[in-house]
Amino acid sequence: MKKKSNKKRSISDQRSPCPITNMLDILGDKWTLILIRDMLFFEKSQYKEFADSVEKIPTNILADRLKRLESAGLLNKVPYQDNPIRYQYALTKKGMELYPVLIEMIRWGCSHLPGTPQMAPRFLKDLERKVKSRIKG
Repeated sequence: MKKKSNKKRSISDQRSPCPITNMLDILGDKWTLILIRDMLFFEKSQYKEFADSVEKIPTNILADRLKRLESAGLLNKVPYQDNPIRYQYALTKKGMELYPVLIEMIRWGCSHLPGTPQMAPRFLKDLERKVKSRIKG
């Protein structure tokens, strides 16, 4: 089995010069943006908190996605307990800068997906302000 490298991907490693394609290579599965949402908007930071999300991400996938996000430089992992070792996860500035993408996905979903609860514009503005203040933090 080929071992994954933690080095940054170069242009030659990318399957396309398209920024959407390359972004989807990191974020384009059904779980990764849920983890980023949980960290950005719900300030979750521990494995159990992610596992307890309403979407019920399988634990093997959760572990893989956390590693992928760390490898991509979107989050940091820091031990908070020694025996057994447990980690807290925090978005890096690069990871937090995904908030406009998620805000627009919320807006689009509320507008175009029947049955999606509507979020008041004020709620979205407050959410955006909260995340921006954490980025500047």
